[in-house]
Amino acid sequence: MTAPTSDLILDRMMALHPKIIDLTLDRVWRLLAALDNPQDKLPPVIHIAGTNGKGSTQAMIRAGLEGAGLTAHAYTSPHLARFHERIRLAGELISEPDLSGVLDECYAANNGENITYFEITTCAALLAFARSKADYTLLEVGLGGRLDATNVIDKPALTVITPISIDHEQFLGDTLAKIAAEKAGIIKRGVPCVVGPQPDEAMDVIERTAARLGAPLIAYGQQWHVHEENGRLIYQDETGLRDLSLPNLLGAHQIQNAGAALAVLRYLQLGDAAYEAAVTGAEWPARMQRLKTGPLVQSAPQAELWLDGGHNAAAGLALADVLAKLPQRPTHMICGMLNTKDVTGYLAPLAKQAQSLTAVSIPGEANTLSAEETAVAAAKVGLPTSTAASVDEALRDIVEKDPQARVLICGSLYLAGNILRENG
Repeated sequence: MTAPTSDLILDRMMALHPKIIDLTLDRVWRLLAALDNPQDKLPPVIHIAGTNGKGSTQAMIRAGLEGAGLTAHAYTSPHLARFHERIRLAGELISEPDLSGVLDECYAANNGENITYFEITTCAALLAFARSKADYTLLEVGLGGRLDATNVIDKPALTVITPISIDHEQFLGDTLAKIAAEKAGIIKRGVPCVVGPQPDEAMDVIERTAARLGAPLIAYGQQWHVHEENGRLIYQDETGLRDLSLPNLLGAHQIQNAGAALAVLRYLQLGDAAYEAAVTGAEWPARMQRLKTGPLVQSAPQAELWLDGGHNAAAGLALADVLAKLPQRPTHMICGMLNTKDVTGYLAPLAKQAQSLTAVSIPGEANTLSAEETAVAAAKVGLPTSTAASVDEALRDIVEKDPQARVLICGSLYLAGNILRENG
């Protein structure tokens, strides 16, 4: 099969900068200027940063906007199965001709200068958004905020900061305060900022940044509250209370993400249809996603297969909470992680919910933690462990012993993407 044109251009873009991550905005501003500044021609922007929940919150905001009859461009990263997932034009995944066109244009305008893969592809997304009609643009930060390639919008309609925790310390700093300062870098002068639940150390930084910039905060626990009660989501802010369905995305953390999305939609005054659509209509793959079709499912027809791409300590806690609330069933993990992650912090809360862990290396990923290293970390937190050469082999071994097991494939979005590509 011939590779899509966009894949060939993306391969060329990988060679434009020797480092995968190099946080600065200089290269982005240079290329955007060469493209006639598409970032200044976007529909109203909602800019979303945070450590956990960015993607789910964005998906809920988009579902709410669409429930109100509006359209939204959306930018997210990383992709799971195909690069096209990163760019939605008025709600639809960008087409191959449109993607190839903007990538080629950005590659030519860059004229061989140094630029990272994320920077040049972000510029391509902004170019595509500027040329298509929509009511809003949803931009998800890639890493951090202050120096992220998406942080080029002078006057967004709103900014959003989802829960902050320790992650990417080598780039953002080794304390919550330092990481929060990077995330708060998306706050703009006079622009309201919706803030999800935060540790005190992070909230202090956000509040100081907002005060300095005269940016009104719409913060959890202050301007809005959300909780589950009798199987319903209860949201309350200064304008009243809403009794809504629980989010279709599983987990207590999704209640909080829904609250942030609802705070955005309430600020935009979009009405009850938008609020209900936000919690019932959002789709976000590889976030405790039940696999129901494909070769893996066919190979284990009596098993219950789940896929999750969370990969830090906070994600491990959230995932453990979801597992604890599912109907009782022996649970076995198949786990592959990157060598840049806090493996012990991720696995420790899950040790109480799983009967075993089979470690795998992530196929085709240079920064994968080896299966053996993951197994050692799992054993240290009390999980019975083994290794396998592939997810297929791990699943086969599990269902051979327990055909009706619950199997959770987890540990990395890169592993999740590999599963979705091969199991589609």
